[in-house]
Amino acid sequence: MTIANQKGGVGKTTSAVNLAAALSMHGQRVLVVDLDPQGNASTALATEHRGDVPSVYQVLVDDLPLADIVKEVPDMPGLYCAPATIALAGAEIELVSLVAREARLSRALKAFDGVELDYIFVDCPPSLGLLTVNALCAGEEVLIPIQCEYYALEGLTMLLENVELVKAHLNPKLAVSTILLTMYDGRTRLASQVAEEVRTHFGSTVLDSVIPRSVRVSEAPSYEQSVITYDPGSSGAMAYIEAAREIAYRGAAVA
Repeated sequence: MTIANQKGGVGKTTSAVNLAAALSMHGQRVLVVDLDPQGNASTALATEHRGDVPSVYQVLVDDLPLADIVKEVPDMPGLYCAPATIALAGAEIELVSLVAREARLSRALKAFDGVELDYIFVDCPPSLGLLTVNALCAGEEVLIPIQCEYYALEGLTMLLENVELVKAHLNPKLAVSTILLTMYDGRTRLASQVAEEVRTHFGSTVLDSVIPRSVRVSEAPSYEQSVITYDPGSSGAMAYIEAAREIAYRGAAVA
């Protein structure tokens, strides 16, 4: 599942990390592929990602096997992370001259045999460049986090057009399967208006679960944790657990 939205700060990394943690705590084997040069998902999953650590960069550019970089997350059995380093920032340029540049992540994931997985989440950077295109080529489903704020739907048209282009030319299996409403503030009329607008526009693609604005969700990464382990009883953790349950049920229904 590719988690994409070219807008920054909409909850892509937070959603990738917390959905993965929630699923792994319920016995699923989950891999998070950090495709953002900032490496925030790697930080939240306590996975080393200093500049000299082998990362997704070497997988994409140097054909290093994915199994060589995947690490199990400490104290979270069944949860794995493929870390990103700042070197990924240069990958956009270096990939341009490589053969089958859009399919390099897809090829690496197909060849991965380090552990049997139930879910793979690919956390994209906030752009529509080659890293995001690699993620869209590798995925079967796209999850789009949309924050419940005024600019929520701006830029979404471009993302959906890109998904359709990738589907038409590179990955016919790709579909936008899930939209997750994030940063919902129940005290404001705006949040409920945006949520209503998104539901009207996208129908059953939108999860019933809504992720509230939560201090605990923001704090958790500074302790190298997901909110699921940092404060399991918080509103943010409960919302992500519910969203993960919905995703699991939808997957089972399709299967």
